[in-house]
Amino acid sequence: QVQLVESGGELVQPGGSLRLSCAASGIIFGINAMGWYRQAPGKQRELVADITSGGTTNYADSVKGRFTISRDNAKNTVALQMNSLKPEDTAVYYCNADVRISTIRHRDYWGQGTQVTVSS
Repeated sequence: QVQLVESGGELVQPGGSLRLSCAASGIIFGINAMGWYRQAPGKQRELVADITSGGTTNYADSVKGRFTISRDNAKNTVALQMNSLKPEDTAVYYCNADVRISTIRHRDYWGQGTQVTVSS
């Protein structure tokens, strides 16, 4: 069994910064893409950013230039540095990972979510 555990969400003022972290643990042969998604009240879950095992990144237009995703393949972790936060960034942020659970099988896993609130 694989678990993803997120941390770092909290209340922050507009213009502030936060760093979210996510660690994967369990029986892991390797991890393909890792990413961060978010879901605001009354809205669908959306991709914020993702990163391949080789380090190629992809960002939602709404966060380009403000957020940076990074990962440590040796530690099976992914982080999201969020700068210049706006009230519209308020959401529950979820970590996602495409985990290789054997030499031939892979499966998608989600964290439990961490609340980010941007408000004065």
